Amino acid sequence: MGLFDKLKSIVIKKESVKDKEELEEIKDYDEGLKKTRDNFVSSLNILGIKYTKVSEEYFEELENLLIMADIGVNTVMKFMEKLRDRVKKESISDTEYLKEVIVDELLVIYVEGESLSDKINISEDGPTVILMVGVNGVGKTTTIAKLAHKYISEGKKVMMIAGDTFRAGAVSQLEIWAERTKSLFYGKEGSDPASVIYDGLVKAKEENVDIVLIDTAGRLQNKVNLMKELEKINKVIGTHIKGAPHETLLVIDASTGQNGIMQAEAFKEITDITGIVLTKLDGTAKGGIVLAIKEEVNIPVKFIGLGEKMTDLKPFDIENYIYGLFKDMV
Repeated sequence: MGLFDKLKSIVIKKESVKDKEELEEIKDYDEGLKKTRDNFVSSLNILGIKYTKVSEEYFEELENLLIMADIGVNTVMKFMEKLRDRVKKESISDTEYLKEVIVDELLVIYVEGESLSDKINISEDGPTVILMVGVNGVGKTTTIAKLAHKYISEGKKVMMIAGDTFRAGAVSQLEIWAERTKSLFYGKEGSDPASVIYDGLVKAKEENVDIVLIDTAGRLQNKVNLMKELEKINKVIGTHIKGAPHETLLVIDASTGQNGIMQAEAFKEITDITGIVLTKLDGTAKGGIVLAIKEEVNIPVKFIGLGEKMTDLKPFDIENYIYGLFKDMV
Protein backbone atom coordinates (compact mmCIF):
# COMPACT_ATOMS: atom_id res chain seq x y z
CA MET A 1 0.00 0.00 0.00
CA GLY A 2 1.35 3.43 -0.98
CA LEU A 3 1.45 6.14 1.64
CA PHE A 4 -1.26 8.21 -0.06
CA ASP A 5 -3.43 5.08 0.02
CA LYS A 6 -2.55 4.84 3.72
CA LEU A 7 -3.78 8.43 4.15
CA LYS A 8 -7.04 7.51 2.39
CA SER A 9 -7.49 4.51 4.68
CA ILE A 10 -6.78 6.70 7.77
CA VAL A 11 -9.43 9.23 6.62
CA ILE A 12 -11.99 6.45 5.97
CA LYS A 13 -11.16 4.85 9.34
CA LYS A 14 -11.46 8.16 11.25
CA GLU A 15 -14.71 9.11 9.56
CA SER A 16 -16.36 5.78 10.39
CA VAL A 17 -15.49 5.84 14.12
CA LYS A 18 -18.53 5.32 16.38
CA ASP A 19 -16.93 5.41 19.85
CA LYS A 20 -17.93 8.71 21.51
CA GLU A 21 -14.61 9.32 23.28
CA GLU A 22 -12.55 8.53 20.17
CA LEU A 23 -14.83 10.74 18.06
CA GLU A 24 -14.23 13.62 20.49
CA GLU A 25 -10.47 13.15 20.20
CA ILE A 26 -10.60 13.14 16.37
CA LYS A 27 -12.80 16.26 16.43
CA ASP A 28 -10.25 18.05 18.67
CA TYR A 29 -7.44 17.30 16.20
CA ASP A 30 -9.66 18.26 13.26
CA GLU A 31 -10.54 21.65 14.81
CA GLY A 32 -7.10 22.23 16.34
CA LEU A 33 -5.28 21.81 13.04
CA LYS A 34 -7.87 23.72 10.99
CA LYS A 35 -5.72 26.86 10.56
CA THR A 36 -2.73 24.86 9.31
CA ARG A 37 -4.89 22.64 7.08
CA ASP A 38 -6.84 25.54 5.55
CA ASN A 39 -3.65 27.47 4.91
CA PHE A 40 -1.66 24.55 3.50
CA VAL A 41 -4.31 22.64 1.54
CA SER A 42 -5.97 25.70 -0.01
CA SER A 43 -2.56 27.09 -1.03
CA LEU A 44 -1.65 23.73 -2.58
CA ASN A 45 -4.97 23.63 -4.46
CA ILE A 46 -4.49 27.20 -5.74
CA LEU A 47 -0.99 26.21 -6.87
CA GLY A 48 -2.52 23.28 -8.82
CA ILE A 49 -4.97 25.64 -10.54
CA LYS A 50 -2.22 28.17 -11.35
CA TYR A 51 0.10 25.52 -12.77
CA THR A 52 -1.45 22.45 -14.37
CA LYS A 53 1.99 21.20 -15.41
CA VAL A 54 5.04 20.74 -13.21
CA SER A 55 7.58 23.52 -13.76
CA GLU A 56 10.46 25.26 -11.99
CA GLU A 57 8.08 28.10 -11.01
CA TYR A 58 5.73 25.52 -9.43
CA PHE A 59 8.60 24.07 -7.39
CA GLU A 60 9.67 27.54 -6.20
CA GLU A 61 6.18 28.43 -5.01
CA LEU A 62 5.74 25.02 -3.39
CA GLU A 63 9.02 25.50 -1.50
CA ASN A 64 7.77 28.84 -0.12
CA LEU A 65 4.44 27.28 0.83
CA LEU A 66 6.16 24.51 2.84
CA ILE A 67 8.43 27.00 4.59
CA MET A 68 5.35 29.09 5.51
CA ALA A 69 3.79 25.97 7.10
CA ASP A 70 6.91 25.90 9.28
CA ILE A 71 8.08 22.48 8.21
CA GLY A 72 11.62 23.88 8.59
CA VAL A 73 14.08 25.14 5.98
CA ASN A 74 16.45 22.13 6.24
CA THR A 75 13.54 19.69 6.07
CA VAL A 76 12.01 21.56 3.11
CA MET A 77 15.33 21.55 1.18
CA LYS A 78 15.74 17.78 1.66
CA PHE A 79 12.07 17.27 0.83
CA MET A 80 12.29 19.31 -2.41
CA GLU A 81 15.34 17.33 -3.49
CA LYS A 82 13.46 14.04 -3.01
CA LEU A 83 10.39 15.42 -4.77
CA ARG A 84 12.35 16.62 -7.83
CA ASP A 85 14.04 13.22 -7.93
CA ARG A 86 10.68 11.39 -7.92
CA VAL A 87 9.22 13.74 -10.56
CA LYS A 88 12.21 12.99 -12.82
CA LYS A 89 12.26 9.22 -12.21
CA GLU A 90 8.49 8.77 -12.60
CA SER A 91 8.14 11.40 -15.37
CA ILE A 92 5.42 13.24 -13.43
CA SER A 93 4.07 16.29 -15.27
CA ASP A 94 0.52 16.64 -13.87
CA THR A 95 0.34 18.85 -10.72
CA GLU A 96 -2.93 17.20 -9.62
CA TYR A 97 -1.19 13.83 -9.35
CA LEU A 98 1.87 15.53 -7.85
CA LYS A 99 -0.29 16.60 -4.88
CA GLU A 100 -0.60 12.92 -3.91
CA VAL A 101 3.18 12.51 -4.22
CA ILE A 102 3.72 15.60 -2.00
CA VAL A 103 1.50 14.16 0.78
CA ASP A 104 3.21 10.80 0.26
CA GLU A 105 6.66 12.32 0.86
CA LEU A 106 5.47 14.42 3.84
CA LEU A 107 4.14 11.26 5.48
CA VAL A 108 7.50 9.57 4.90
CA ILE A 109 9.11 12.20 7.16
CA TYR A 110 7.04 11.03 10.14
CA VAL A 111 6.26 7.38 9.53
CA GLU A 112 9.56 6.08 8.18
CA GLY A 113 12.93 5.55 9.83
CA GLU A 114 13.46 5.34 13.57
CA SER A 115 10.27 4.80 15.52
CA LEU A 116 9.91 7.41 18.24
CA SER A 117 7.69 6.52 21.18
CA ASP A 118 5.04 9.07 22.06
CA LYS A 119 4.11 7.14 25.21
CA ILE A 120 4.98 8.39 28.70
CA ASN A 121 7.37 6.14 30.64
CA ILE A 122 5.37 5.32 33.80
CA SER A 123 7.34 3.87 36.72
CA GLU A 124 6.09 0.58 38.10
CA ASP A 125 7.84 1.12 41.42
CA GLY A 126 7.24 4.35 43.33
CA PRO A 127 6.34 7.76 41.91
CA THR A 128 6.77 8.63 38.22
CA VAL A 129 8.84 11.82 38.06
CA ILE A 130 8.24 14.16 35.11
CA LEU A 131 10.65 17.07 34.83
CA MET A 132 9.28 20.03 32.86
CA VAL A 133 11.69 22.36 31.04
CA GLY A 134 11.29 25.24 28.60
CA VAL A 135 11.77 28.99 28.28
CA ASN A 136 9.46 31.39 30.11
CA GLY A 137 6.23 32.29 28.34
CA VAL A 138 5.65 29.03 26.43
CA GLY A 139 2.86 27.82 28.73
CA LYS A 140 4.95 25.54 30.97
CA THR A 141 2.97 26.19 34.19
CA THR A 142 -0.43 25.73 32.54
CA THR A 143 0.88 22.58 30.84
CA ILE A 144 1.83 21.20 34.29
CA ALA A 145 -1.71 22.01 35.46
CA LYS A 146 -3.24 20.27 32.42
CA LEU A 147 -1.06 17.19 32.95
CA ALA A 148 -2.08 17.15 36.63
CA HIS A 149 -5.74 17.35 35.60
CA LYS A 150 -5.26 14.47 33.14
CA TYR A 151 -3.62 12.16 35.68
CA ILE A 152 -5.99 13.07 38.53
CA SER A 153 -8.98 12.33 36.28
CA GLU A 154 -7.37 8.90 35.68
CA GLY A 155 -7.41 8.31 39.46
CA LYS A 156 -3.73 9.09 40.11
CA LYS A 157 -2.36 11.05 43.08
CA VAL A 158 -0.33 14.01 41.78
CA MET A 159 2.18 16.38 43.34
CA MET A 160 3.63 19.58 41.84
CA ILE A 161 7.10 20.74 42.92
CA ALA A 162 8.15 24.33 42.26
CA GLY A 163 11.75 24.10 41.03
CA ASP A 164 11.64 27.60 39.51
CA THR A 165 12.42 29.28 42.82
CA PHE A 166 13.80 32.67 41.78
CA ARG A 167 11.39 34.04 39.15
CA ALA A 168 8.97 36.42 40.85
CA GLY A 169 5.61 34.76 41.41
CA ALA A 170 6.56 31.39 39.88
CA VAL A 171 6.13 29.44 43.15
CA SER A 172 2.78 31.04 44.10
CA GLN A 173 1.52 30.65 40.51
CA LEU A 174 2.19 26.90 40.61
CA GLU A 175 0.63 26.64 44.09
CA ILE A 176 -2.59 28.22 42.75
CA TRP A 177 -2.70 25.62 39.94
CA ALA A 178 -2.10 22.85 42.50
CA GLU A 179 -5.13 24.04 44.50
CA ARG A 180 -7.29 24.30 41.37
CA THR A 181 -6.41 20.80 40.17
CA LYS A 182 -6.49 19.29 43.71
CA SER A 183 -2.81 18.30 43.48
CA LEU A 184 -0.38 18.20 46.38
CA PHE A 185 2.22 20.96 46.31
CA TYR A 186 5.75 21.63 47.54
CA GLY A 187 7.72 24.84 47.04
CA LYS A 188 9.92 27.43 48.77
CA GLU A 189 10.61 30.80 47.21
CA GLY A 190 14.25 31.93 46.91
CA SER A 191 15.72 28.54 47.93
CA ASP A 192 18.15 26.35 45.99
CA PRO A 193 16.02 24.50 43.36
CA ALA A 194 17.75 21.13 43.88
CA SER A 195 17.20 21.19 47.67
CA VAL A 196 13.52 22.18 47.19
CA ILE A 197 13.09 19.28 44.76
CA TYR A 198 14.83 16.89 47.18
CA ASP A 199 12.49 17.88 50.04
CA GLY A 200 9.49 17.69 47.70
CA LEU A 201 10.40 14.14 46.64
CA VAL A 202 10.73 13.09 50.30
CA LYS A 203 7.18 14.37 50.85
CA ALA A 204 5.96 12.69 47.62
CA LYS A 205 7.21 9.30 48.81
CA GLU A 206 5.68 9.80 52.27
CA GLU A 207 2.32 10.66 50.65
CA ASN A 208 2.47 7.70 48.19
CA VAL A 209 2.15 10.01 45.22
CA ASP A 210 1.82 8.41 41.75
CA ILE A 211 2.96 11.32 39.53
CA VAL A 212 5.40 14.12 40.42
CA LEU A 213 5.47 17.13 38.09
CA ILE A 214 8.52 19.35 38.58
CA ASP A 215 8.67 22.92 37.28
CA THR A 216 12.12 24.36 36.44
CA ALA A 217 13.58 27.76 35.54
CA GLY A 218 13.22 28.88 31.92
CA ARG A 219 16.40 30.92 31.57
CA LEU A 220 18.18 29.99 28.35
CA GLN A 221 20.29 33.16 28.08
CA ASN A 222 23.12 31.57 30.06
CA LYS A 223 23.18 27.96 28.93
CA VAL A 224 26.16 27.02 31.16
CA ASN A 225 24.32 28.05 34.36
CA LEU A 226 21.13 26.29 33.32
CA MET A 227 23.06 23.15 32.35
CA LYS A 228 24.73 23.07 35.80
CA GLU A 229 21.39 23.63 37.53
CA LEU A 230 19.68 20.85 35.54
CA GLU A 231 22.63 18.48 36.11
CA LYS A 232 22.33 19.08 39.86
CA ILE A 233 18.54 18.61 39.75
CA ASN A 234 18.86 15.36 37.74
CA LYS A 235 21.48 14.04 40.17
CA VAL A 236 19.27 14.82 43.20
CA ILE A 237 16.22 13.19 41.57
CA GLY A 238 18.19 10.09 40.47
CA THR A 239 19.79 9.66 43.92
CA HIS A 240 16.41 9.84 45.63
CA ILE A 241 14.29 7.85 43.16
CA LYS A 242 15.98 5.15 41.09
CA GLY A 243 15.64 5.64 37.32
CA ALA A 244 14.14 9.12 37.72
CA PRO A 245 13.39 11.49 36.14
CA HIS A 246 11.34 9.07 34.03
CA GLU A 247 10.55 11.83 31.54
CA THR A 248 12.06 15.25 30.79
CA LEU A 249 9.48 17.11 28.73
CA LEU A 250 10.37 20.27 26.82
CA VAL A 251 7.46 22.70 26.38
CA ILE A 252 7.45 24.65 23.10
CA ASP A 253 4.96 27.25 21.88
CA ALA A 254 4.00 26.00 18.38
CA SER A 255 3.23 29.54 17.18
CA THR A 256 6.92 30.49 17.51
CA GLY A 257 7.74 28.14 14.61
CA GLN A 258 11.46 27.92 13.87
CA ASN A 259 12.28 29.66 17.15
CA GLY A 260 10.75 26.61 18.84
CA ILE A 261 13.08 24.32 16.86
CA MET A 262 16.06 26.41 18.00
CA GLN A 263 14.90 26.08 21.63
CA ALA A 264 14.62 22.29 21.21
CA GLU A 265 18.17 22.13 19.81
CA ALA A 266 19.50 24.33 22.64
CA PHE A 267 17.82 22.30 25.41
CA LYS A 268 18.93 19.04 23.76
CA GLU A 269 22.53 20.25 24.20
CA ILE A 270 22.16 20.88 27.92
CA THR A 271 20.00 18.00 29.16
CA ASP A 272 18.43 14.70 28.05
CA ILE A 273 15.03 15.59 26.58
CA THR A 274 12.72 12.57 26.26
CA GLY A 275 9.71 14.30 24.74
CA ILE A 276 8.16 17.55 23.57
CA VAL A 277 4.88 19.22 24.52
CA LEU A 278 3.67 21.55 21.75
CA THR A 279 1.34 24.22 23.13
CA LYS A 280 -1.00 26.60 21.25
CA LEU A 281 -1.12 24.43 18.11
CA ASP A 282 -4.76 25.42 17.55
CA GLY A 283 -3.92 29.13 17.32
CA THR A 284 -1.35 28.86 14.54
CA ALA A 285 -1.08 27.91 10.88
CA LYS A 286 2.36 26.44 11.68
CA GLY A 287 1.25 22.88 12.46
CA GLY A 288 4.00 21.60 10.16
CA ILE A 289 6.39 22.18 13.08
CA VAL A 290 5.58 18.59 14.19
CA LEU A 291 7.29 17.31 11.01
CA ALA A 292 10.24 19.69 11.51
CA ILE A 293 10.76 18.47 15.10
CA LYS A 294 10.83 14.84 13.92
CA GLU A 295 13.25 15.55 11.06
CA GLU A 296 15.54 18.15 12.65
CA VAL A 297 15.57 17.37 16.39
CA ASN A 298 14.49 13.70 16.44
CA ILE A 299 12.64 13.99 19.76
CA PRO A 300 9.09 12.58 19.95
CA VAL A 301 6.16 14.94 20.43
CA LYS A 302 4.30 13.45 23.42
CA PHE A 303 1.51 15.99 23.96
CA ILE A 304 -0.07 18.79 21.95
CA GLY A 305 -2.14 21.73 23.19
CA LEU A 306 -5.29 22.23 21.11
CA GLY A 307 -7.05 24.89 23.23
CA GLU A 308 -7.20 26.58 26.60
CA LYS A 309 -9.48 24.18 28.48
CA MET A 310 -7.98 21.73 30.99
CA THR A 311 -8.94 18.85 28.70
CA ASP A 312 -7.32 20.41 25.62
CA LEU A 313 -3.87 18.89 26.20
CA LYS A 314 -3.89 15.72 24.12
CA PRO A 315 -1.46 12.77 23.96
CA PHE A 316 0.09 13.00 20.49
CA ASP A 317 -1.47 10.58 17.99
CA ILE A 318 0.20 10.40 14.58
CA GLU A 319 -2.93 9.11 12.77
CA ASN A 320 -5.13 11.87 14.22
CA TYR A 321 -2.45 14.42 13.31
CA ILE A 322 -2.23 13.15 9.71
CA TYR A 323 -6.03 13.17 9.49
CA GLY A 324 -6.25 16.72 10.89
CA LEU A 325 -3.58 18.00 8.52
CA PHE A 326 -4.43 16.28 5.24
CA LYS A 327 -8.06 15.06 5.33
CA ASP A 328 -9.24 17.69 2.80
CA MET A 329 -6.87 16.28 0.19
CA VAL A 330 -8.63 12.93 -0.05
